[in-house]
Amino acid sequence: MSNHSTIAEFLLLGFSDIRELQILHFVVFLVMYLAVLMGNLLVISAMVFEHRLHTPMYFFLGNLAVFDLGSVSVIIPKSMANSLRNTRVISYSGCVAQVLLFMFLCSAGLGILTVMAYDRYMAICHPLHYKQVMNRRACVHMAASAWVSSLLYSVLHTGSTFAISFCGGHMVDQFFCDIPQLLKLACPDSDSGEIGVIVFSACLVFSCLVFIIVSYVQIFRAVLRIPSEQGRHKAFSTCLPHLILVSLQISTGVFAYLKPPSSSTSHLDLAVLVFYSVVPPVLNPVIYSMRNKELKAALWKLTGQRLLTSNKMSLFHI
Repeated sequence: MSNHSTIAEFLLLGFSDIRELQILHFVVFLVMYLAVLMGNLLVISAMVFEHRLHTPMYFFLGNLAVFDLGSVSVIIPKSMANSLRNTRVISYSGCVAQVLLFMFLCSAGLGILTVMAYDRYMAICHPLHYKQVMNRRACVHMAASAWVSSLLYSVLHTGSTFAISFCGGHMVDQFFCDIPQLLKLACPDSDSGEIGVIVFSACLVFSCLVFIIVSYVQIFRAVLRIPSEQGRHKAFSTCLPHLILVSLQISTGVFAYLKPPSSSTSHLDLAVLVFYSVVPPVLNPVIYSMRNKELKAALWKLTGQRLLTSNKMSLFHI
C-alpha cells in the first residue's frame, strides 16, 4: 500500500494527446487568462486612482477582483505550461499549493460576495445609517474577516485532504489538483476526517447562500415600497450586478461539485470545471461595469489618460 509520503508527483488530465489540440488549448487558455488579467487589473486600478470609487461597494468589488485574479493565476498558468511542454506532471508540493491557494481564494470570494449583500441591504433598507455602519474601519474589518477565515478554512481543508493515504495511484482526472478528484485516490478507510470537512464546507456555503437570500428578500421588500418608478429602477440596478455574480458563482459551483460522481471524467465534467473556475473571473468585471455608469466613466478616464500619455510620448520621441 502506498501513501502520501511516497508520492512525489501527480499526473493531471490532459485536454488532448494530439499536439495541435494541445497548442489550441494553450492559445484558448492564454486568451482567457489575458482577459482575466486585463479586466480585473483595470477594475482594481480604477478603484485605486478614482476617488469617487472610494466607497464600500467598490472596495469590496476590488477585493473580489483580487480573488478572481488570484484564483485563475493559481491553476491556469500550470495547465498552459503543461500543454506547451507536452507533459501532465505536477509535483506533490505544487499540488498542495494549488489546493491551498485555490480553496483560499474561492472561499474568500464567496465571503466577499456575502459581505456585498449586506452592504446592499444597508444601503437600501437603512440608508440613513449606511455611512455610520459601513464606515472605512467596518469595511476593512469585514474584508479582513473574509481573508483570515478563508485562510484558516483552506488550511484545514488542505491539511485534511493530504493527511489521507492514497491507494488509487497518482492520476488526477482534472486539469488542476481538484479535491474531489484527489479523494478518488484515497484509501477506503482514510477519508473519514475529510468527509467531516466536506460537510462543514457544505454548511458554510449554505449559510452564505441563506444570508444572501434573506438580505435580498429584505431589499426587494424595501424597493417595492419606494413610491417613484425611477427610484425603484435605480435601487434594482445597483443590486442586479451582484445578483448575477452570486447566481453565476453558486450555480456553477453546485453543478461542478454536487452532481453525481462518475467513475471516469467525461468531457462534460472537464467543461463544467473550466466554466466554474475560469468563466466567472472573466465575466465579473464585464458584468459589474456594464450597468455601472460610475465604474464605466472611471475605466474610460483611466484608459483614456494612458492612451493620451502614450500618444504624447510617441510625438515627443518623433
